[in-house]
Amino acid sequence: MTGLGDRLKEARTAKGFTLDDLQSITKIQKRYLSGIENEDYSMMPGSFYVRAFIKQYAEAVGLDPDEMLSLYKDTSSTSAPEEEKGQINSPTLTRKKGLKVNNQLNEMLPKIIVALFIIVIIVVAWYLSQQSASKNPITDVETEQPPITMENSKKDPQDRDQNQSDGQKIEEPNEEEEPVEEEEEPEVPQQTLAFESASGETSTYGLTGAEEFQLEIRLTGGSWIGVRDNSGKEWMTPARIMNAGDIIQYDLTATDQVRIRVGRPMSTEIYVNGELLEYGVPPTATDPQNIVIEYRKQQ
Repeated sequence: MTGLGDRLKEARTAKGFTLDDLQSITKIQKRYLSGIENEDYSMMPGSFYVRAFIKQYAEAVGLDPDEMLSLYKDTSSTSAPEEEKGQINSPTLTRKKGLKVNNQLNEMLPKIIVALFIIVIIVVAWYLSQQSASKNPITDVETEQPPITMENSKKDPQDRDQNQSDGQKIEEPNEEEEPVEEEEEPEVPQQTLAFESASGETSTYGLTGAEEFQLEIRLTGGSWIGVRDNSGKEWMTPARIMNAGDIIQYDLTATDQVRIRVGRPMSTEIYVNGELLEYGVPPTATDPQNIVIEYRKQQ
């Protein structure tokens, strides 16, 4: 025992927090908080998460995170963290790679379908033209009298009357055709991502004029992240602490609303269809935010 758990527990008690209160503030499960106080890390998912949870615990009760981490390091080996870090990062990279491949396939699939559709139209048009040509053979056309030109129209009026009586028509000069006004193309609606309201930790934004809803979250520092839609589906399983440089992407076009739980907004950048979301409530170093985006699809 290094005294780490006792110091954290004393600080929590001095703040008047219960473990349930601390669980609500840090979003760390109560059993993990209790394990830290007892310096029993056997139920933890790995030493990387132990350090992250200790840091969040210390910040929540007003202690120096670096000092608390130094107490933890006194009881941990130097090789285990690196090994566990590699084990944690590996599946993360695998998920990212699989996600990018799926996105590329989803982008190419509509193009493939359109190309096949065009080929089918060309084949059907060629087939119908061949059928029409076989049913309508070319026949001889009776030779008609040449039309009267301007030179012939200057001849004697009696000749013109005679020509008209013989069934010949005198061509008159065509008047100048009026220019045809081109129809204006309808304006394409532009995407709008706007802050609408805020209540407590929750800020609401509206997304309009967009044909799709592509979400990308980039981390410039450590932060707790969770993503859930209005049906209750958890897109990020499990919700967890992400590190600087981590990126996650989701296609949320089929949803109407999504809530993003951000532990540290100052370390988190949110992009919607490539557009950076501007926080309506200025972020602070420690206050979390719930970012709710309502996707209003085009009718």
